Amino acid sequence: ITFMGIDVKIFYLLNDLAGQSPIFDWLVIFFAAYLQYVLIALFLLLLVSTKKYSLREKLRIFLVSAIAVIISRLVMTELIRFLYHRPRPFLVYQTHQLIAENAYSFPSGHATFFFALAAAVYFYNKRWGLWLFAASVLMGLARIAAGVHYPSDILGGMLIGVLTGWAVFRAVAVLRKRCDEKSV
Repeated sequence: ITFMGIDVKIFYLLNDLAGQSPIFDWLVIFFAAYLQYVLIALFLLLLVSTKKYSLREKLRIFLVSAIAVIISRLVMTELIRFLYHRPRPFLVYQTHQLIAENAYSFPSGHATFFFALAAAVYFYNKRWGLWLFAASVLMGLARIAAGVHYPSDILGGMLIGVLTGWAVFRAVAVLRKRCDEKSV
């Protein structure tokens, strides 16, 4: 069995769950298409309402997260999709398609965005980061079950997002250290 064969088998394992129950389908649609709005709202609400961080720290967390998300989703994902055109599963196979999508499949833009956010946040607040990672996994699984991504699309997005979140966090830490050294 090839990697693509395993990718398709896992895709069908999850996608075949769709169409069996209206409640399950509703949950898949919610997690695949709407959880993103809840996560962004919760992230911003937690950031604004927490007393744990100063305004300067809150701004740093927000900016590192925003830069990581922008680079991973709008730069990395679009560059890869410009060079590599992987059609969505529903265009190639018989699937249970629960939501509509029209861009290329690899990597998952949702996965790159939310794993970059989770990684960036994790370096500042482990608990928030872990919750965001868990929600990102749930969103990725739902997008496979909804018929719009292969598992490798989600894994590719996860890898890009986590690496970008880490790289932006490290770059900001290095710049901050250099600025601190110059001001001394």
